[in-house]
Amino acid sequence: MSDISPAAAVKCLASVYCICGSIGILATTDVNEACKGVNIAVMVGGFPCKEGMERRDILVVANPANTNALILKEFAPSIPVKNITCLTRLDHNRALSHISGRLNVDVRDVKNVIIWGNHSSTQYPDANYATATTDSGEKSVRELVADDHWIDSEYINSVRERGSEIIKARKLSSALSAASAACDHVHDWIIGTAKGTWVSMGVYSDGSYGIQPDIIYSFPVTCQKGEWSIVQGLKINEFSREKMDTSMKELTREGSLAYSCLNQT
Repeated sequence: MSDISPAAAVKCLASVYCICGSIGILATTDVNEACKGVNIAVMVGGFPCKEGMERRDILVVANPANTNALILKEFAPSIPVKNITCLTRLDHNRALSHISGRLNVDVRDVKNVIIWGNHSSTQYPDANYATATTDSGEKSVRELVADDHWIDSEYINSVRERGSEIIKARKLSSALSAASAACDHVHDWIIGTAKGTWVSMGVYSDGSYGIQPDIIYSFPVTCQKGEWSIVQGLKINEFSREKMDTSMKELTREGSLAYSCLNQT
């Protein structure tokens, strides 16, 4: 990294572009050609995780997603910060799936889980505000599960470790699930979230929930007319505060490391 200027570093984050449209797919390494007429750009290049790797060990496009988005924000100032997000929807979808499996309900009947923080092993899958619809109506997931240990330990670890489990089984990362989550992310961002429902997105922190401003952090958000808004007013207990802060501190360290590398000449 010491021989790369900040501008070149940004180009390294997305060195090959594919433009998909009605006329087909165009592969190019020319950033100007790639961005011409584009409404939504998705940075998808990256070195996939292999067995034994942690997501935080890889400093490429796909991971660490939050910090890569922060670098993009820093060195592409013409892009409004509200237009830059990072993908934590894969983790969000996994959280929904774990709860639906536990309760034996359709995943579409579970909503409002939260992924707080970094797209890494410090993320905090929070089910405190999640609900599920059963034959007896919509109820709190914590009430339906009736097992605090599972909610506060097994569930959190299962969501965090799901990627590693897939890599161990397949020797490859969960590329199809990630692609599906990217589609979900863009769909809800542009089309909007259903009334009474939020999703998790890595967005630029404005200080909500005591999270340090100026980092890209995963929050619960609602979307309308192509705009996202952080859900406000959720009560944060001591258990959640500790886990949210741990992920915030990791993101702060990642950001400092990234800036130190980019600032070298």
